Amino acid sequence: MNVSRLLKWVTGGIEAFLGIPFLGGAIILGSAWAPLQFMFVLHLITLIICVVQKERFYGSVLGLITSVVGYIPILGMIMHIITALVLIVDGARGSRKKKNEDVINVK
Repeated sequence: MNVSRLLKWVTGGIEAFLGIPFLGGAIILGSAWAPLQFMFVLHLITLIICVVQKERFYGSVLGLITSVVGYIPILGMIMHIITALVLIVDGARGSRKKKNEDVINVK
C-alpha cells in the first residue's frame, strides 16, 4: 500500500468520525474548530503526495473545501460524510499506476 492510499484511508476515517451527527459537531465546537484546521493541513499533505505520486486527488480537494465550509453546522456534517465516502472509495480503488501497468501487460 502506497502512502497516498494510506492517507486517503486515514483522512476518510477521520472525516467519517467528524460527520457523525451531534458527536462530530460537539468535538469540533468543543475544540474551538481546531479539528477543521488540522484536517485542512492533513488534506493538503495528502493532496501534495497524491500529485507527486500521480494518483487521484479529488477527495483531498473536496476535503479542503469541507474544512473551509465545516464551520457551518448542518452543511459541515453533510460535507464530512460526503468527503469520507469519496476518500474511502478512492482509497479502496487502489493505485492508478497498477491499473495502467495491467493494461500495458495485456497488450
